[in-house]
Amino acid sequence: MDKKIGMLVLEQNQLDEAVALLKKGRVIIFPTETTYGMGCDATNIKAVEKIFKIKERDPSKAMLVVVPDVEMAKKYLAWNNLMNKLAGKYWPGPLTVVASYIGTILKAGLGKIPSQYFLAPGVISSEENLAIRVSAHPVLKYLSEKMGRPLVATSANISSAGNSYDSQELIKIFSDRTEQPDAILDFGQLPSTSPTTIVQATRGVLQVLRQGDIKVEI
Repeated sequence: MDKKIGMLVLEQNQLDEAVALLKKGRVIIFPTETTYGMGCDATNIKAVEKIFKIKERDPSKAMLVVVPDVEMAKKYLAWNNLMNKLAGKYWPGPLTVVASYIGTILKAGLGKIPSQYFLAPGVISSEENLAIRVSAHPVLKYLSEKMGRPLVATSANISSAGNSYDSQELIKIFSDRTEQPDAILDFGQLPSTSPTTIVQATRGVLQVLRQGDIKVEI
């Protein structure tokens, strides 16, 4: 570990090391289809809370998660016909879908959320929704697939600050901070691209929350 910056710097061929850290509840920075992201195991409460501290993020602002395939997305969402159309047309890809979290529905009937459906509170909104994306990015897909569970994927910055596309800039930003990520997957300078599109699909009604490169037409 680099004692100066406090973060472990991983090379591009060290994805398995990154997976091992995530499984241990660590927070890491990684490249995404748009910018550098920060993430952890979405089922680990302490790890999710650590990201909120690192980013100085409002705890009421839930973070999105990434999964490797549609089947895992279906596990955590109250699936409907609209989501089926969205998934078939746009996943995997830079589209985030906000929909009802299945854990809340199960809790209403069973009195608790079964462990296999549990996600940390920090990724569930106050409306009991979950924002989820099936990513086509090879790094995100690999990490979430090998973890076997959803991966938090929020922007790697301090809340209200701009996005960063440069690993060295991120190392500099976090080097003097008390709360730091545990590691960074160093992919150098990323190309500057538009943010992902975010849509809400609860109750079968489509609402565009953020317009990115994808223009949803269903």
